[in-house]
Amino acid sequence: MNSMTGYGRGEATNGDISVVVEIKTVNNRFRDVNLRVPREYLVLEPRVNKTLKDAIQRGRVDVYISRTAVESGQTVRPDPILAEHYLRAATAVAQRLQRLDEPLPLTWLLAQPGVLTTTERERDALSEWDVVSTALDAALSELAEMRAAEGGALAVELRGLVDQLLAGRAAILAASADLTDRLHQRLSDRVRKLLGDRIDPYRLAQEAALLADKADITEEVARLSSHCDQLLASLDAVEPIGRRLEFLVQELHREVNTIGSKAAEHAVANQVVEMKSTIERLREQAANVE
Repeated sequence: MNSMTGYGRGEATNGDISVVVEIKTVNNRFRDVNLRVPREYLVLEPRVNKTLKDAIQRGRVDVYISRTAVESGQTVRPDPILAEHYLRAATAVAQRLQRLDEPLPLTWLLAQPGVLTTTERERDALSEWDVVSTALDAALSELAEMRAAEGGALAVELRGLVDQLLAGRAAILAASADLTDRLHQRLSDRVRKLLGDRIDPYRLAQEAALLADKADITEEVARLSSHCDQLLASLDAVEPIGRRLEFLVQELHREVNTIGSKAAEHAVANQVVEMKSTIERLREQAANVE
C-alpha cells in the first residue's frame, strides 16, 4: 500500500549534458500531472507523461526537469562586410573632422550592432531521451520508496482504527443482548401504569416483538463486520487501493448511521457516536492512500 505523498530526485549525464528530475506528489482524488521542462524538451513531454502514468495511479504530481550543458550551446557569427561598412563610415567621419591620427579601437568596431551575433545550436532532444529517462527512473524509484514507507505507516494506523470499530461492534452486540426481553418488560411496565391489570398479554407480546424488529441491527452489524474484513484485506494489496478504501469507509458510515437510527438503548447510541468519530478518522487517512 502506498501513500500519495512523496518526493524523489534523479540525476543523469552522458558527458555532454546533465539532467536533473525532481518529483513531488501530494493528495488528489485523481491523477493530476504538472510538468515543467526546458523549452528544448517540449517534444519529450508525451514520453515523460507516459512514464509517469505507468508509475503513478493517483495524486497530484509536480515534475521539474532541468538540463545543463557541459559546453555552451551558442555560437558567435561575425559579419565582416558589415564591419567594413562601419569602418569606412567611421574613417569618413574622422577625415571630415581631421582626426585621422586617432586610432580606431577594435573593441568599438566589434561592439557595433550586427557585427557579432550569437545563435543557439539546434539540439536533437530525442537523442537525449536516454539521459532524461535514466534521471526520471531514478527519481521515480526514490519516490516509490518514500511513498511505500509512508503507506506502511498509514496501514498500521488504519488497522488500529479498524480494530477500534470491531471493538465498538462487539460492545454494541453485548449491549443489544436480550433486547427483546428488555423491550417487552419496559413496554409492559408502561402499559400497566396506564391500564393497570387490564392488559392483553398476547397483544403486549405482539407490540414488543414489533419494537424489537424495528430495533434489530443484526444485518447492519453483519455488513459492518464484512466491510471491516474487506478493508483489512485491502491493506495487504499491491495495487492501488485508495478508491476502494474510500468506498468501504462510506459503506461503514452508512451502516453505523443505520444502527444509530435504530438504537433503542442509550448504551448503543453512545457507542455509535464513538464509532462515527473513528470512521471520520478512517476517512481522513484513506484520503492519503494511492
